[in-house]
Amino acid sequence: MIVVTGATGNVGRPLVGLLAAAGAQVTAVSRQEQPGGFPDGVRHAVADLADFASLAPVLDGAEALFILLAGELNGPGAPASDLLDLAREAGVRRVVLLSSQINGTRPDAPSHFRLREFEAALAASGLEHTVLRAGGFASNAYAWAESVRGQRSVFAPFGDVALPVVDPADLAAVAAVVLREDGHDGQVYTLTGPAAVSPRQQAAALAEVLGEEVAFVELSREQARAHLAQFMPEAVIDGTLDILGSPLAEEQLVSPDVEKLLGRPARSFADWAAGARPAFQ
Repeated sequence: MIVVTGATGNVGRPLVGLLAAAGAQVTAVSRQEQPGGFPDGVRHAVADLADFASLAPVLDGAEALFILLAGELNGPGAPASDLLDLAREAGVRRVVLLSSQINGTRPDAPSHFRLREFEAALAASGLEHTVLRAGGFASNAYAWAESVRGQRSVFAPFGDVALPVVDPADLAAVAAVVLREDGHDGQVYTLTGPAAVSPRQQAAALAEVLGEEVAFVELSREQARAHLAQFMPEAVIDGTLDILGSPLAEEQLVSPDVEKLLGRPARSFADWAAGARPAFQ
């Protein structure tokens, strides 16, 4: 059995589907009562990564665990080793962590300390483990959905700074491989899209998908900062803007790991946009 946390999100939901289609027994974990849309045969469980004890009965008898920390789960919490101890006691032998490329390029970034803690705990755990360090998500463009629907406009800073954003569907596909296959113990994979793409180019891709003009309106750093302050902790806003506006050379590189693991090229932002079209119409 494979336990998937964060099972209702942009990575977790397609991962559950891929694992089920491959014939794996899957337990999909979310913090809410069972949502719809899981394939037949998938077990759903309510548990919360903010409360490791709630996962203990879910892990009983599992062979593999996928850990996805999102939102406030990236803040302070119980020692990561406590969860891994629970997993080991339950019989889990393989753990896959969705982490961030930033842990390799900016190892002191305050926004990612919790993921760094999990990476270190995994390395010391004695469990078979793989770390997936993702670049920026193509799905972050959902933040523009309201303005594209209402004004056919994208408002964003650093219009011509390009990063190789990754389709969450590719993250799910890679996770499905390393959760089921041997040979990935101790590996750290960096997962990006197939090409660096700027916000202005992303707006153009959305326009192509919609068949209508989508204007790009460039925000100043201060305007972007005020917007991020509405939903992002103060401590991480400037670091986020630094990455978006002044990426390191390594953060702009395309990693070969998606293609190496899947045997096909990574999906482009345009591919992602085509699938996400209903959100922007």
